[in-house]
Amino acid sequence: MKVEFNKLSIGNNELSNLRSAMDGSPLQGGGRFLSQCEIRIAQITKANNVLLTTSGTSSLDICAYLCNIKAGDEVIVPAYTFVSSVNAFVSRGAKPVFCDVVPDTLNIDVDMLANLITPRTKVIVVVHYAGVACDMDKIMTLAKAKNILVVEDSAQAFNAYYKGVHLGTIGQLGAISFHSTKNVIAGEGGALLVNSQNLISRANYIREKGTNRVDFVNGKIDKYTWVDYGGNFIPSELTAAFLSAQLERVDTLTKHRVSAWNYYAENLKELESTGKLSLCKIPSYACSNGHIFYVYTNSEQTTMALKSYLQENGIVALSHYTPLHKCPMALKLSGGELPVLPVTEKMASSMLRLPMYADITKTEQDYVCEKIVNFFDKL
Repeated sequence: MKVEFNKLSIGNNELSNLRSAMDGSPLQGGGRFLSQCEIRIAQITKANNVLLTTSGTSSLDICAYLCNIKAGDEVIVPAYTFVSSVNAFVSRGAKPVFCDVVPDTLNIDVDMLANLITPRTKVIVVVHYAGVACDMDKIMTLAKAKNILVVEDSAQAFNAYYKGVHLGTIGQLGAISFHSTKNVIAGEGGALLVNSQNLISRANYIREKGTNRVDFVNGKIDKYTWVDYGGNFIPSELTAAFLSAQLERVDTLTKHRVSAWNYYAENLKELESTGKLSLCKIPSYACSNGHIFYVYTNSEQTTMALKSYLQENGIVALSHYTPLHKCPMALKLSGGELPVLPVTEKMASSMLRLPMYADITKTEQDYVCEKIVNFFDKL
């Protein structure tokens, strides 16, 4: 049997939406499908202000502009995340300060976070890894006391919640991804959740290449002009058309992935009880979207052997990020002084992500679990 790591789940309306978009004109961003997406995302997240963007990365780029990042500012970010979480800020001159993660969720270690804050700390970037919420009450209390902005990298966390509140709506800003690897997809696409009302006008300007075109479109001015920094962050109508159809299915897609997550957890719990491997966890305050299911073993060697064994049996299982503080760019930015972050380093080398997608079958999952059990039986 062959079990892929990820498969797209495409319904009946994606193609019809694309045809509808092509039948109308123009195809550039700002049309009816973009508006439909923003309204639907607002309904799901309860965010006051939603801006559709070209990617989760571009949403973070806008965040860096809105946070007024400048040379010398410090931005705290978990070391175990994708490079986009930090790139937007260091590209504008900030110094990255890497924080360790906790083993159960691979989310930022809040206890360590408090010790990393200095008078130069401008922003805390939290990453809700695998669609599982960070401990946002503790983070927001700490940030508020120090007058620090919080940006939620919710790239993996669409339709996931912290104490009933959608992730990305708790900090001042939130970034969501609709990349093809995510639960809800647009190929490439994202959304910016602007949770501070005083930032929304500027966010619109930045998304529109630094112009006040949004005021022109709304009839507030006769001619638009250059008023701020900015970039081309508005997706085309084709992207929005595809995403609009996906958003119609968000509850079904999430339900299927959460069911698959729970099925893995149930069928692998005996291996965990015997100490042969450990499973990812979901804290009581979190409602996950089932984005990733991962296991980790006692050593890098065991994990690599397990990965190879699964591959030999037609199962694609993957590791994840190289810790950012171990990357060449981090060494360059730090001048050669890199932190020691033991949990991040251990987890990055010993974790393995299992196949996960909305349409995965129990037969496929049974096969994956059977081969994992077989591997440990042979040790």
